[in-house]
Amino acid sequence: MALKPLKDKVVAIKEEPIKKTSSGILLGEAKEAPAYATVEAVGPEVKNIKKGDKIVFKEFSTTNIKVDDKDYIIVAEEDILATL
Repeated sequence: MALKPLKDKVVAIKEEPIKKTSSGILLGEAKEAPAYATVEAVGPEVKNIKKGDKIVFKEFSTTNIKVDDKDYIIVAEEDILATL
């Protein structure tokens, strides 16, 4: 089953936060640190994001859902901070 987002919503798969730098320095986690995800689908009113984009978003602004043993997030386009 594929998720089809409505209006200005984006469906993405969350990426694990980076735990250490390339030089081996361990990183801590901030409570409201931005999170990263890869976009799987976009709603019909989304203007600036497309499938395959890597996005940066605030952790508290998403809805988490599990479909067919995959964990997805749903986030409104206005809650996306940037693309990579």
